[in-house]
Amino acid sequence: MEQNAAPISELTFRQAMSELTGIVNVLEGNTLELEDSLKQYERGVALLAELQKRLAASQQRVDTLMGQIQPEHDDHAQDTTVS
Repeated sequence: MEQNAAPISELTFRQAMSELTGIVNVLEGNTLELEDSLKQYERGVALLAELQKRLAASQQRVDTLMGQIQPEHDDHAQDTTVS
């Protein structure tokens, strides 16, 4: 991790995604020394974990909101779908 890299929790989703993309590009370029590659890889793993956590939380919020606008399933409602 760079000395001046912002804490991951302070990054916006877009900033974290952009940084992760940059890390992937640098690692794929195979230009870093082993130690620097490991530091970048560690930062990338941390960024990925944070992004996945934020996506899961956002999906949960969307599911909750969708549940608020969709009517409750009525067991007594007639199925009008064609088989």
